[in-house]
Amino acid sequence: MGVANKKIQVGIVDDHNLLRKALAKLIGSFENYAVLFEGDNGKDIKVKITQQVIPDIIILDVNMPDMDGYETVRWLHKNYPQVKVLALSMFSDENTIIRMLRLGAKGYILKNIEPEELKLALDSIMKKDFYLSEYISGKIISGLHKDLGNPEDPIVLNDKEKEFLRLVCSELSYKDVADKMFISPRTVDNYRNTLFEKLKVRTRVGLVMFAIKNGLVEI
Repeated sequence: MGVANKKIQVGIVDDHNLLRKALAKLIGSFENYAVLFEGDNGKDIKVKITQQVIPDIIILDVNMPDMDGYETVRWLHKNYPQVKVLALSMFSDENTIIRMLRLGAKGYILKNIEPEELKLALDSIMKKDFYLSEYISGKIISGLHKDLGNPEDPIVLNDKEKEFLRLVCSELSYKDVADKMFISPRTVDNYRNTLFEKLKVRTRVGLVMFAIKNGLVEI
């Protein structure tokens, strides 16, 4: 019975003290959740996580001084892969989302979400190992959870499509991808549009998420 009642331990990393304290208070009010520690940046967390019990989830701000979210999630994924990282940011641009997910984050939320969505995000990461903010999902990904989570018909990709997906998961531009594959930019556009249709996504982030969730790239 003791194990069943054990609360999910959360670490919060954000350089804005007021926001961090508000998050800690909010999460402490959620059933089955408890805040294990808080930190100002990645360097702070490196110290705390080695001195205390390892948390189940870390809510991680992307933009911080000294050691930002990118460097921190990379370090966590390498040294504590069991910790699930939920990225927190003011920005919803594709490059930021792709980079954080590629480095090992399990989810991405915006700082302006409602408290109910934060609870949903934490629950989803614990149960499904993945979460994207509803705003981001609606804006850039079509049916990601339904269509990529457990498709009725298996999606078959040829070798060129798999190669294209792997390159899309890097920080290369589409022009650079064309150069790497020795094909024209128009052919790259054709690959992209075909995969948008086949995978039921609308943006590069959707392609990256499919590749990550299906093991086509390593994080």
